[in-house]
Amino acid sequence: MTPTEKIPAKTGARLRRWARTLHRDLSYFFAGVVVVYAVSGIVLNHKRDFNSNYTIHRTELQLPGTWPATTDMSRERAEECLRAADPAARYAKHYASGEERIKIFVTGGSTLEADVRTGHAVYEKLTRRPIISSLNRLHYNPSRWWTRFSDLFAGALLVITLTGLVMVPGSKGLRGRGGIELAAGIAIPILFLLLL
Repeated sequence: MTPTEKIPAKTGARLRRWARTLHRDLSYFFAGVVVVYAVSGIVLNHKRDFNSNYTIHRTELQLPGTWPATTDMSRERAEECLRAADPAARYAKHYASGEERIKIFVTGGSTLEADVRTGHAVYEKLTRRPIISSLNRLHYNPSRWWTRFSDLFAGALLVITLTGLVMVPGSKGLRGRGGIELAAGIAIPILFLLLL
C-alpha cells in the first residue's frame, strides 16, 4: 500500500474521531431539550384526545336563594353566585347567555354557567397540569431568548445527525445498512407529503 493510499484512511479515522466527540458532547448537552420537545410533541400531537395543559373538573350544583333576571345581574351578584360554587375562584367577567342563563368567567379559564330561574349551575374548573403544561409552553417558544436557544438546538440537531452519519465505517455505515436506513427514513416524510 502506497503512502498516498494511507492518507484517506487516516483522514477518515480522524474525521470519525471528531464526529464521535461532537456527537457525544452535543448529545449530552442537549439531552434535556430533546426530552422537552419529545414529550411535549407527543402530547401536542394528541391534543384532540385530551387537554395536556389543564385537567377539567365538571361539577353540577344547586345555587342557594333566588337570583335576578340576567339583565339585572350585577358584578356583585355574579361574584356571589361564583362564591357559592367555588369560594377560591376569582371573578373575571360575566354575560347573559339568553334570558335565563348567565355565564361567569373565572381568572385562569374556569367557567360557571347557571340558570337563574332554577338555580341549577354547571361549574367547569380548569387546573393547570404542573409539569407537562410548562413543557408545552417551552415548545411554543415563549420568549425571544428561548427562540434563540431553540435555533441553536436545531443547529445542534443537524450537527448530531451529520456526525452520526459518518461515525460508523464499513458495511454498517452509509455504504451498507446505514445507507438503507437513511434512505428509508427520508422516504417516509416524502411519502406523507405526497399522499396527504
